Amino acid sequence: MSLVQTVSDALKQAMLARDSARVNALRMIRARFIELEKSGSGSVTDEMCIAALRSLKKQREDAIAAYAGVRDDLAASERAELELIESFLPKLADEGQVSAWVAEAIAASGASGPKDFGKVMSTLMKAHKGAFDAGPARDLINRALGA
Repeated sequence: MSLVQTVSDALKQAMLARDSARVNALRMIRARFIELEKSGSGSVTDEMCIAALRSLKKQREDAIAAYAGVRDDLAASERAELELIESFLPKLADEGQVSAWVAEAIAASGASGPKDFGKVMSTLMKAHKGAFDAGPARDLINRALGA
């Protein structure tokens, strides 16, 4: 089942359960998917949906940071939306797995020092795009290359 269909089904269930907070959050996600569809890119793929969900996740994280200590009620609402968004996102690889991928990317690209960072990151992204967080991967690459 596609991610669009999964979100639509979850929305229907939330509407039947009369869970207004969940309905509002799911409508926001569904609206983003509809925007993707109307953007002229044709059929909306799961990869496009995941990218949209990651964008929504980042927005919620920024809002939570902005509301922290000032508007705890709004921060709590954003946290609830963030949890819902994360429930539709695939789980990212742990640090051990990413470390193994970095070692493979270094070997595959023939990297020998910090100047080859771009080659390693490019190889890593081609092989495992969307399966890891780039921030920690960047740190692992720098450590491995001696930067």
